[in-house]
Amino acid sequence: MSFKAFKTALACTLSAAMLLGAAACGTKDEAPSGSGSGSSSSSSTTGYDVSGIKKDASIAAMLPKSVTKDGKLTVGMELTYAPAEFLKEDGKTPVGYDVDLSNALGKVFGLDTQIVSASFDSIIPSVGSKYDLGITSLTITKERMDAVNFVSYYKAGATWVVKKGNPQKVDTSDLCGKKIAVQTGTVEEEDANKAAKQCKADGKKAIDVLSSKLQTDAATNVVTGKADVFYADSPVAGYAISQTDGQLEPLGKDEGSVKQGIAIAKNDDQTTKAVQKAVQKLMDDGTYMKILKHWGVQSGALSEAEINPTDLS
Repeated sequence: MSFKAFKTALACTLSAAMLLGAAACGTKDEAPSGSGSGSSSSSSTTGYDVSGIKKDASIAAMLPKSVTKDGKLTVGMELTYAPAEFLKEDGKTPVGYDVDLSNALGKVFGLDTQIVSASFDSIIPSVGSKYDLGITSLTITKERMDAVNFVSYYKAGATWVVKKGNPQKVDTSDLCGKKIAVQTGTVEEEDANKAAKQCKADGKKAIDVLSSKLQTDAATNVVTGKADVFYADSPVAGYAISQTDGQLEPLGKDEGSVKQGIAIAKNDDQTTKAVQKAVQKLMDDGTYMKILKHWGVQSGALSEAEINPTDLS
C-alpha cells in the first residue's frame, strides 16, 4: 500500500468513528443522493424535517431566471464539516444544519435543493457559475466580500483542540515550534500562517502549518500524533471532540466569535435580496431556530439576516 493509500484508509477509518462517514475519503463536484428533501430516517444523523415548509411566491418571484430555469437551487458545500455539513453513515447522504437550512431555502423558493460536494477553497470562486449559493460555514471577512455577496445567518468562534491531557504542552500564547493542523482556505489557516510568520520574524522555532483539503484530516492529524493541535470553527471542533471517545479535548476558551454567511455571486443583487428575505422568513417563523436546536448549535443563532454586514462580530 502506498503512503497516499495508507493515509486515505486511515482518514476513512477515523472519520467513520467520528460519524463523518466517507466524506473523509475525498470530495468532488457531484450531487450526493438524498440532498433535496431533508426527510427523516432511523439514522442517528437524521436531519431536521423541512418537508412542511411552503413556497413563498413573493420571495420566489425575486429570483432571476438564471437560478430558477432548471428548477434547482444548487448549493456548494465541503461535506466534512460536522455538524454543519457532512455525510451520513451511508457515505452518500448530506446532513447537518447547513444542509437543513439549504433544503429549507429550496422549499421557500419552490426549488429542489441540490447539494454539490466540493473542496472548501473552490467554493467561493465557483459561486455564480457552478453553484447558485455557497453554504459551508463561511466566515464573513472583508476580503471575501470583495469576491462575493454574503447574507449572514450564524455566528461562531474558533477552538484549539489537542490530544487528551495536552501531551505536547501546547500553549496558544506561544505556538512557535508546534505543528498546527488546519483546513485549507479557512480563516483558521490564515491565523496559523500569521503566527508562523511572527515566529520567524522573532527568530523563534518555526511553526509547521499542516493544511489539509478536508477538515476531518485536521482532526485525524492530531489523533495520530502528526500534529500537536488543530484549529477550527467552534461547532466543528466541539463535534469532533464529542465523537472521538475522549481522545481529544479543547484547549482554552473559544476565540473571536464572528458571523458566517451564505455566499452569492457579487453581481447578482436579485438572488442576494431573495436569499436575505428567505433566511429572515425562516428566522421569523421559528424554522431556523428549530434547525439549530436539532443539532445543538443554537448558541450561534442570529436574529437578523443582513446583506454584507459591516459589523462582523
